[in-house]
Amino acid sequence: MTILEVKNLKKIYVTRFGGNQVQALSKINFTVEEGEYVAIMGESGSGKTTLLNILAALDKPTSGEVLLEGKNVTEIKEKEISAFRRDNLGFVFQDFNLLDNFTLKDNIFLPLVLQGVTHQEMEKKLEPVAVKLGIKELLPKYPYEVSGGQKQRAAIARALITSPKLILADEPTGALDSKASDGIMELFEEINNDGQTILMVTHSTKMASNAKRVLFIKDGEVFHQIYRGNMKNDEMYTKISDTLTILATGGGNNE
Repeated sequence: MTILEVKNLKKIYVTRFGGNQVQALSKINFTVEEGEYVAIMGESGSGKTTLLNILAALDKPTSGEVLLEGKNVTEIKEKEISAFRRDNLGFVFQDFNLLDNFTLKDNIFLPLVLQGVTHQEMEKKLEPVAVKLGIKELLPKYPYEVSGGQKQRAAIARALITSPKLILADEPTGALDSKASDGIMELFEEINNDGQTILMVTHSTKMASNAKRVLFIKDGEVFHQIYRGNMKNDEMYTKISDTLTILATGGGNNE
């Protein structure tokens, strides 16, 4: 089943006094199926962050549609946006976005608190997520008491606890060392294998090589896509690296 449809997405930014226009996205079209794990890659300035912000309903496109299970995200009223994000999307950020004066447990509970879920139900939802992510013993600690990898695991738990239709991840290993990054990479694969749909922006070829599909953005357009099929991670890594080289050297459109 198609969970996300992006149709003819265009985004033009106008400078403060309207003198110049910058086209960040141009004719972006793609779909994401339920249970897919899609990585988005591209050079800085290619439009991938703009794309993610629009998918997250944090920004509005100039034209085009974003349909999440058939609902046009771009037409949701401003007063309903927060509730829509909370009920349908899970977010994982590069810098974790944890509140330092909350324990990890309270940080994870936050979206459920905003949904009005009872404390008993919150505890029930937390147990399996905390065990799976290996952070059960860390729940009473504060963010400044744990490592970067542990913070990111807590952030992933916060994203998962509402059972979102789609997880949007922005450079989830960008602030981590290689060992912690490998742990998060394996965790994303496990979460996806459990059926969670993931769309991730990343610069990491290693992280992207774990995905089932890699979508490359260049100059605000879809340049190329790689489907995993039966490829192993090292084969995906090589394919991704070759495509990034073509991107960097100005090769033609390979979509």
